[in-house]
Amino acid sequence: MTETQKKKTISMRALILMTFTTVYGFNNMPRSFYLMGYSAIPFFLVSVLLFFIPFAFMMAEYGAAFKNKSGGIYSWMEKSVNSKYAFVVTVMWYASIVILMVNLSTAIWIPLSNAVFGTDTTGTWSLFGLSSTKTLGVLASLWIATVTFISAKGIDKVKKVTSVGGVAVMALNLILIGGGLLVLIGNGGQLAQPFKALSAVVTSPHPGYQNPLSMLSFLVFTLFAFGGIEVIGGLVDKTENPEKNFPKGLLIASVIIGTGYAIGIFAVGIFTNWEAILGITGQYGEVINLGNATYLIMNNLGYQIGAAFGATESMCMNIGNWTARIVGISMVLSMAGAFFTLTFAPLKQLIAGCPKGLLPDKITELKDGMPVKAMILQGVTTIVIVLLVAFGGDVMAEFFDILVAMTNVAMTLPYMFISAAFIGFKRKEEIHKPYVVFKNKFSTIVITWVVTGLVAFANLFSIVEPAINGNVSKTLWSIAGPVFFIIIALTMYGKYEKDLSNENLIYDNK
Repeated sequence: MTETQKKKTISMRALILMTFTTVYGFNNMPRSFYLMGYSAIPFFLVSVLLFFIPFAFMMAEYGAAFKNKSGGIYSWMEKSVNSKYAFVVTVMWYASIVILMVNLSTAIWIPLSNAVFGTDTTGTWSLFGLSSTKTLGVLASLWIATVTFISAKGIDKVKKVTSVGGVAVMALNLILIGGGLLVLIGNGGQLAQPFKALSAVVTSPHPGYQNPLSMLSFLVFTLFAFGGIEVIGGLVDKTENPEKNFPKGLLIASVIIGTGYAIGIFAVGIFTNWEAILGITGQYGEVINLGNATYLIMNNLGYQIGAAFGATESMCMNIGNWTARIVGISMVLSMAGAFFTLTFAPLKQLIAGCPKGLLPDKITELKDGMPVKAMILQGVTTIVIVLLVAFGGDVMAEFFDILVAMTNVAMTLPYMFISAAFIGFKRKEEIHKPYVVFKNKFSTIVITWVVTGLVAFANLFSIVEPAINGNVSKTLWSIAGPVFFIIIALTMYGKYEKDLSNENLIYDNK
């Protein structure tokens, strides 16, 4: 290998780092502790073994086989199954991005509030006499419109925003774990949340997660925490000595990520007593929700560091507020960067993958390298969904519960169809497969069924559980996005097939 080639390849260490930064999400640990306490840990470990590792290797095989295809998921599915399946799955995947944008555009105001005030004050915000939920909906709509306008000006504008925030978010993990250790030392090794052997990891302190069905619905949350691995699959051909380094690198990254989540969740328990801080009658019981859980818990970390070393009450509160400010600033930068990327990257992949005629010509036009008209349509659609959810209910906690449920289902459901297509991919001998992990038919079938079944059951439990417990609106909103976009995809593909048959008929008549 020449020196130039070496420079162009990715080392195993770089691959591990890229996998970690792409997949690992800081928010997942405080939120998981809020929902499940220590019992979230085994769910993450199971998800690593039964979903993350095998699915990552599937993505590696897809990525290596179609490394010269620019259409991403569409190209993978078209060659493995057929174009109709590919279009529906790709639109579902794209729909998940739109739902994620709905979530981010609303949630970004919470870290901004923490950055400015040191605590979440969004529950008291009001514009034009509107409730706080509706106010966030209006602010989110303005944010979407602004980012769409800036992004449409070209890729250089996006790069300036996305280049900041990554290091700050990585530092948050050190603050969480390092701060937890400081509290542990200051309190003489005493955990704020007692760890009572087996009962601590099989029962949740949250009243909404007391029965097996509710706990199983949490599984989709853990699968969402490992999202983004499909991006890493395209790096096989760019990895140095891929046959050896790629599977080894993914395994090491998987262990690091799974262990990191487990340690992070445990660290929250070091300084957070669930009942006293997060419970219904606890310090944050009346204001905590899935949108602000991370910031309230990190505020508590700062407070507990001060308390552990004998600081005064006012000093403890100041430390807590400044910890929340640091977290808020870091998360604002990270979420803003992610949002700018989401406004154009998925659209460009969708347009690049689909054959001419499947999408309206006006939508596929590029200006300064950007699909401007498609971005405007995307922005309008996202704003409509935001306003529908925001003006559909006035309870802040329920509002963010619905947004998180929508995002978790929408983001993980496409994985089920991508993994299900893997058997077809392996059976087609005409597809050149330069990189192979699953070498025999039996292992391919078993792994495919395990991954597909796990995602299917996780989403089923997540969708059905709220309705069984009386929250029908959460169930309906969880499936509304994917169903709506599937109907659109089938309608568009039906028109495409009709247009093709008409063209063929005209050609035959000639």
